[in-house]
This record gives sequence, C-alpha cells and structure tokens, in this order.
Amino acid sequence: MFTAETQIRVRYAETDQMNVVYYGNYAQYFEVGRAESIRHLGFTYKDMEAMGVIMPVVEMHCRYLRTAHYDDLLTIKTTLKELPTDHKIEFHHEVFNENKKLLTVGRVVLYFVTANGMEKTSMPVQLYDKLKPFFTF
Repeated sequence: MFTAETQIRVRYAETDQMNVVYYGNYAQYFEVGRAESIRHLGFTYKDMEAMGVIMPVVEMHCRYLRTAHYDDLLTIKTTLKELPTDHKIEFHHEVFNENKKLLTVGRVVLYFVTANGMEKTSMPVQLYDKLKPFFTF
C-alpha cells in the first residue's frame, strides 16, 4: 500500500456564505493530493503527459463528515490500496483538520489513456517501477 500526505490551507474564495468550504472544492483538494503523492515518488503528472499519457477522472465518490473553514490547515492523505495492473488507478483520500479530525473521505478512479487518441493504456513503466516496492511483501 502506498500512502502520502500533503497539506493545503483553505483560502477565503473556497468558502461559502456559511464560512464552510464549498463541497465542490474537495475535488480540487483530492487532485492536489494525487499530484503531490506522485511527486513524492520523484515522478510528476507533467512527466507522464510528456510521455503521451494522461489520466482523466472517470468516477468520484465523496462523503462529508465535518466542515472545514477559512484558514484551516488541512492534511490530505492519499492512498493507493492496490498496484494498478491495467488502465485503471484508484485513489483513496482522507481530509483531516489541524486537530486530526477526519472531515471528508473520497475515492477517485482515473484511467491511463493516450493523449493523442484517448485510448486506454497501461501505467507508464517509470511510475509502475516507483510504486511496485510499496506492494511487494
């Protein structure tokens, strides 16, 4: 299993009239978590794009447990429970506040596809090789 954490501070523009983070912003928080988790491995989404592979989101689930507010420092925990073996990758996200209270949980499924033809493809071998040690027992 691979897990990475990154932090983000809630900006004023991300809140609604109730001073609560607008629910739609969690998709962006999850994206930050995914991008930074890959960066922790020494690989970037930009590297993947340069190889001609992109990752569109095909499914997203979110459960809101507690609210986040302006200026809260959030920790986004991103987990890969399984090493992808085909075109699909599934990220699990948990968002915590500074008091380590779980605020939101989510699951996002993406596909590896070719940038030029949008055809399903496998994970770039460079990323696979960086992830594989986390799943070897």
